[in-house]
Amino acid sequence: MSTLFRKIISKLQKVTYPPLRYCTTIENRATVKDPVISKIQYDDEKTLYQKPRQVWLENLNTVEEKKLGLVTLHPHIYAAAPRIDIIHQNVRWQRMYRWVSYAHTKTRAEVRGGGRKPWPQKGTGRARHGSIRSPLWRGGGVAHGPRSPTPHFYMLPFYSRIAGLTATLSVKLAQDDLHIVDQLEIPSSEPSYIEQLIEERNWGPSVLFVDSYDIMPTNITIATDQIKHVNLMPVYGLNVYSMLKHNTLVLTEKAARLIEEKLLYHLHRADSMKLVRPFKLNQQ
Repeated sequence: MSTLFRKIISKLQKVTYPPLRYCTTIENRATVKDPVISKIQYDDEKTLYQKPRQVWLENLNTVEEKKLGLVTLHPHIYAAAPRIDIIHQNVRWQRMYRWVSYAHTKTRAEVRGGGRKPWPQKGTGRARHGSIRSPLWRGGGVAHGPRSPTPHFYMLPFYSRIAGLTATLSVKLAQDDLHIVDQLEIPSSEPSYIEQLIEERNWGPSVLFVDSYDIMPTNITIATDQIKHVNLMPVYGLNVYSMLKHNTLVLTEKAARLIEEKLLYHLHRADSMKLVRPFKLNQQ
């Protein structure tokens, strides 16, 4: 009996099994073979204090979610410190530079009437006045009142804007509100397809789709045109206020790589002092 058992074990050891392929299984039991592992080599990988972040690469061509693979993201862009103060500075800056106050008051020179002296300078026993449209009089002009149009534009320092973008992207990723898709092509131009997709994946209610180029695919452009809480934006228009205004941020893989490339360049550029110099306070 022992010899038979030993022969069976020796035969089993000689059997060669086919190599296992990496696959992902999600809640709807859909299996994707040969997934895309999107990883690039960073120049500063040896000096990173944090590991690069890995995000699922999703699809848009079906309502059901399919995970096509993994995308590796740079931690300096997508895992930065959540600086709420810098995010608030960016939001306030964006709200202030588009605000023009039209509050307007008239001075004593613009108010109608009051061309003559109301009474003689002396002899009446009353206080001396030169016009009934003086700011001292009811119905007169206003001294130091608001004059329209009054812009509230100012410029935020360059690296405060860069830090605002990295902090907002990192917060979105940490809160699971940042998703990366392979492309923005969808099979239908009906708005109901986008609404059903958002409801199925719990992306809502407001979603911002970002692509690397400003000419978007036709179907998603038509589908989102009638939905006010779903918007499209190219990479060069991405800003802190728009990311916070929408609950979910959806980037294409090309857009995520382009954001990485641009922000890493500005974080490590050699002429950074030249950019910061105009925003320094004059202490002399």
